[in-house]
Amino acid sequence: MSDASRSHEEEQPSAEKLRAQVEHTREELGRTVEALARKADVKARAQQTAAEMKHQVGEKAAHAKEQLTESAAAVGAKLRDATPQPVQEKSYVVAEAARGNRAALLAGAAAVLVLLMLVRRRRRR
Repeated sequence: MSDASRSHEEEQPSAEKLRAQVEHTREELGRTVEALARKADVKARAQQTAAEMKHQVGEKAAHAKEQLTESAAAVGAKLRDATPQPVQEKSYVVAEAARGNRAALLAGAAAVLVLLMLVRRRRRR
């Protein structure tokens, strides 16, 4: 074979190479079409964005709740440390009495509320 015929054969790809090249091009075209379809689907993109935002807000809320709980616990501990022991004991006794007699506590609170309303009404006249 001459050099000219050999270079001509090398330039022409085989049938297998052509099939592989066509298959590769089809796959690439398929990915491109899918990407364009995703970009064109505004509703799905909006839903995806909303879902992502909802997830982010949920994470931030959980983090804020955790920080608030930690802060409240720290403040409670400081308050307990600063409160004298007799006052702590007395407040515990009062709280237990209130839990045990809720009806009387609610009746007393209602009476105080009515009394305050009457006082405000008399001041307005």
